[in-house]
Parts: sequence; structure tokens; C-alpha cells
Amino acid sequence: MATRPQVRPLSPHLSIWRWRVHAITSITHRITGNGMAIVGGALFTWWLVAAASGPDAYMTFLAVARGPIGVIVGIGLTWAIFQHAASGVRHLGMDTGAGLSIERSKLSATLTWIFSIPATAAFWLFVLLR
Repeated sequence: MATRPQVRPLSPHLSIWRWRVHAITSITHRITGNGMAIVGGALFTWWLVAAASGPDAYMTFLAVARGPIGVIVGIGLTWAIFQHAASGVRHLGMDTGAGLSIERSKLSATLTWIFSIPATAAFWLFVLLR
């Protein structure tokens, strides 16, 4: 005779936990680090291989990089760099014991976003308008 699997209740945290800016910033820090390593690493490798393979391969790379998809990926990677760097500075400060209160943690997390988004916009305005 087969036994029925035991039905366990769901954890109550699923109904009471809320997303907060410092949690989102911490998760984003991990995602941007991995994204830069994977996407940035793949693009850097493609660039090196294209440069070593000759003018035709390099021109193909440049055509993609300068096209709409390349610009979108470039903007995303630029934002990831600024966000990850700002979050890294935040974590460096917190590692010293500063800013560990909930209010300070929320403020420093919010400041990473206030820095990274305009910094990305300013960088790309500079690149596209020069």
C-alpha cells in the first residue's frame, strides 16, 4: 500500500514579508556582479576574438556593438557597473560598522539608485552627443 506524502503548511513569511529598498539593492548587487562577469566577459571575449580574426570579423563586432541592441546592452552594462560600484561602496562602509541601522541602511541603499541612474544617463549622453 502506497503512503501519501505529508502535506506541510507554507511558511508564514510568504504572506508577511515585504520587499524593501535595502533588500532589493542587496539582491541587485549580486545580479549586477554576475551579469557583468557573464555578459561583459562574453562581449570582451568576442571583441578580442574579432580583433584577432581580422578586419571583417572586427567590422561585424562593431556593427552589432553600434546597433540598437549593442547600445541597449551597453547601457545595461554601464548601469550595472555604476550600481555595483555604488553598492560596493555602501557595503564597504557597512563593513566598518557604520550605517547598520534600518534607517541608515535604507538611506544608503536609496542613494545607490540615486547615483547609478543619473550617472548612467550622463555617461551615455556624453558618449552619444560627442
